[in-house]
Amino acid sequence: MALDRRIVELYDEYTHKPLDRRIFMSRLFAITGSVAAAEAALALLEPNYAHAQQITPDDARITATRLAETVDGVALKGYLVTPKAAGKRGGVLVIHENRGLNPHIEDVTRRMALAGFTALGLDFLNPLGGTPADPDAARALFPQLSVEAAVAQGRAALRWLAARPDATGKTGAVGFCWGGGTVNDIAVAVPELAAGVVFYGRSPDLAKVPQIKARMLIQHASRDTRLIQMLPAYEKALKDAGIRHEVVIYPDADHAFLNDTSAERYNAATAKLAWERTIAFLAAETGAA
Repeated sequence: MALDRRIVELYDEYTHKPLDRRIFMSRLFAITGSVAAAEAALALLEPNYAHAQQITPDDARITATRLAETVDGVALKGYLVTPKAAGKRGGVLVIHENRGLNPHIEDVTRRMALAGFTALGLDFLNPLGGTPADPDAARALFPQLSVEAAVAQGRAALRWLAARPDATGKTGAVGFCWGGGTVNDIAVAVPELAAGVVFYGRSPDLAKVPQIKARMLIQHASRDTRLIQMLPAYEKALKDAGIRHEVVIYPDADHAFLNDTSAERYNAATAKLAWERTIAFLAAETGAA
C-alpha cells in the first residue's frame, strides 16, 4: 500500500528545505501515530544502497577508478567509469543529488558507462572536504557550496572529459535534484556542453537562458508540484531564445522517481522510460567525433 501523501511530501520538505531531523521526526510521528509506523515509513523512503545496486563495481564490462585531477587550477575528485570496449566515446558528467557522491550515484555512473560513455561521477563537495558517509551531514554542506564553485568544477570536468584520447570531444551532463539544477547552471555558463539532461532540478537564472548552447532534455514528475510551478517560465525562456529542448512530465510519478534506493518514490516503469530517453538523447549529441 502506498504511503500517505503527507508523509511523502514531508520527506521531500526534509530533504530539500532542509528541516532539522528532530522537527521532521516530530511531524512524522504526528502523521503516523506511532514510532513503529514512522520507522516503517522511513524504511520505504530512506536510501538502501545495497539492495538497489544494479551494476557491481567489478563488472567485467567496465573499468572503474577514482579520479583526482587538477584542471585549470580546479581540483577535481570523483568516480570514473569507462567501457572495456575500445573506441571513441562521448563523455558524460553525472551530477549527484544533495547527498553527494554516494553509492547510488556511483551505480548510476556505472550504468552510464555500460551505455557506451566515459562517465564521471564528480564529487562536488570536494572543496568542502568531500562527501561524508552520513547523508544528513552531506546535505548540511550544500548551503556552503556556491553556484560559482559548482560551475567551475563542472566546467573543468567537462574539459577534462573532452580532452581524453578516447573522446569524441563532445560532452553531456546529467543531474538529479540538486544535480539537475546544476546541469542548468552549467548549461548557461559553459558553451562547450553539447547536451544537458535535467532530472527534477530547479530552473536556472532565466535572464541567462539565451546563453545556452546545449540541447536540453528536462524531465519532471507530475507530483513534484514545487518544481512543476517553475517549469512554464523556464520553458518559455527556452522557446523565446530558440534553444533546442524537450520537456517531459511523467504522470503519477514523484520527485526522485529514478532513485531506486527509495522504495516508495522509485517508479520502475517511469525510470526505465526516462533512462532510455536519456541515453538516446546523450548518444545523439555526444557520440559522433
